Amino acid sequence: NTVSSMHKDYNADLDQTISSDLADNYFKVLPQNLLPNTTAATIKTALGNTVVNGTKKINGQSVLGNIKALAENDAEFIKALKDDALIGQIHLILDANQTKVTPTYLANQDKMNKLMRTYMKGQMDVFSDRKIFPDANSTLRVTYGKVDGYQPRDAVYYEPITHMEGIVEKYIPGDYEFDLPKHMLHLYETKDYGKYSDKSGKLPVNFIATNHTTGGNSGSPALNAKGELIGLNFDRVWEGTMSDLNYDPEICRNIMVDSRYILWVVDKYANAQRLIDEMTIIDESK
Repeated sequence: NTVSSMHKDYNADLDQTISSDLADNYFKVLPQNLLPNTTAATIKTALGNTVVNGTKKINGQSVLGNIKALAENDAEFIKALKDDALIGQIHLILDANQTKVTPTYLANQDKMNKLMRTYMKGQMDVFSDRKIFPDANSTLRVTYGKVDGYQPRDAVYYEPITHMEGIVEKYIPGDYEFDLPKHMLHLYETKDYGKYSDKSGKLPVNFIATNHTTGGNSGSPALNAKGELIGLNFDRVWEGTMSDLNYDPEICRNIMVDSRYILWVVDKYANAQRLIDEMTIIDESK
């Protein structure tokens, strides 16, 4: 079932065409000394006779179809994969990358890391009045901000908080991204939000703020001024995806899931009362 769902939108002819063009481009742009011991023509031939895209069958069956039947004979299935023309070509490309590209890449990366020290020292000397945050990798990074909407373009303003209504507006039955469980829809329809709704009676879902985040900050706790957990960071707004290079406080916003929505899912949807009992939940209305 998993393989079938993965291939439900797969177009083997389109994949073969694109892969063929990529093979031509690969041998065209890569320096000769870094190329694998094969040719674009060999790869393109393999694309027409491989179990990967279904152009080659195993006992008359394609791996894109009845994978369960094929898996019943593990030895035959594994042998077919080992003997596959395209998989053999991929091995050659991986070997070339490992032996010809990776050593040079790592050496250059080491040089860049050392030069970065000089670059950072230069920034700190020249811009002595600037506050420069440490790299988030392998360090504890704390950033602060305020919950605030933003105006990405003329006559458009994004409110800082979204609600359960927004989830239902995007609901598409059976869709990979926008389907919803029946129980969750029932809770929404009956407005069974428990103690997690806001003062307007709505259930908060996400909120945005001016915190400067980067890749690797997903899952970080969002705390209020009292040190209480109010959400979890997980994304940035579309207009702020350039903030690693240029942080613009007018439009850069990080996105956090509201702790009230998390608690609602744990409590009302999952009925995991044992987890709720372990927490100290602060009622903001008190």
